[in-house]
Amino acid sequence: MTAAGSAGRDDKIVVRVDTDLRELIPGFLNNRRNDVTALLAALEQGDFETVRAMGHRLKGDGGGYGFDAISEIGRGLEQAAKDRSQKEIKRRVGELAAYLDRIEVVYE
Repeated sequence: MTAAGSAGRDDKIVVRVDTDLRELIPGFLNNRRNDVTALLAALEQGDFETVRAMGHRLKGDGGGYGFDAISEIGRGLEQAAKDRSQKEIKRRVGELAAYLDRIEVVYE
């Protein structure tokens, strides 16, 4: 369960995931894409508590599926919501969206 990628935004980020999770990963990643939309909606409404709760969940869920970057983004979202930093929340949501667009899962 490791990630590797280069600096270019169009380069794929390869994440190696245990084969036992093969059936769960597509749904997990689709739910994270839905989170991007929900996070932006919450931010637009100034709902920092929803952003904080979603960040907390991402922080816990990402690593469990082998996506440590999602956990890191979640940690940042949670803190940004506590700080009520709209700019940082927007940056972290953009980071999550870009990560999801670039990810390539390899099962081992």
